[in-house]
Amino acid sequence: MSNDSAVTPPPAARPLTRAVLEIDDYVGGLGWDQPARLFALVDTAQLRTQEPELATRLGLSDDVTSALTPVEQEEIPATTPLDEFLGTIAWPEAVSGCALTVERLMLPPSAEASVPEGLDGPRLAQWVAEHPERQEVRMTVGVLRDGARESALRLREKDTPTEVLTGPGLVPGLADALAATFAD
Repeated sequence: MSNDSAVTPPPAARPLTRAVLEIDDYVGGLGWDQPARLFALVDTAQLRTQEPELATRLGLSDDVTSALTPVEQEEIPATTPLDEFLGTIAWPEAVSGCALTVERLMLPPSAEASVPEGLDGPRLAQWVAEHPERQEVRMTVGVLRDGARESALRLREKDTPTEVLTGPGLVPGLADALAATFAD
């Protein structure tokens, strides 16, 4: 057996992965067809020390060992495109990271080659929505100030906690957009 496992914790042991999976589980409990949801990720110990009343309201007793606590933010305006909305965010120093959950339609790679040329925006979205191989997916993407990233993907047709795919590079564009909210 390699000694590498003592140096690199398994993915679910990383605080960001646990936070992303916790958010995925929370949003999953709300069902599908949910709006996008934004979360601040704060250091749990720091939150207990600096904001004890908030920590109590969030149920963060001393026996909670999570390193990061997700705090849901106000609802994202449905009329504002997500990329524009993310461009308006600036986080205070107490926020260690952020995460976003959003539902989208996706096509398998085999279907991407059949996309008609010249489709853009609404017409492309309509084409994807009508495609027989489309799949609904919930993406939860988290980033930290230090550049760490994590994603969780859940297909609607395989909607169980054991069928969640995780990895840092699954949704790079969304991770980049979230990381930009920490740019100085």
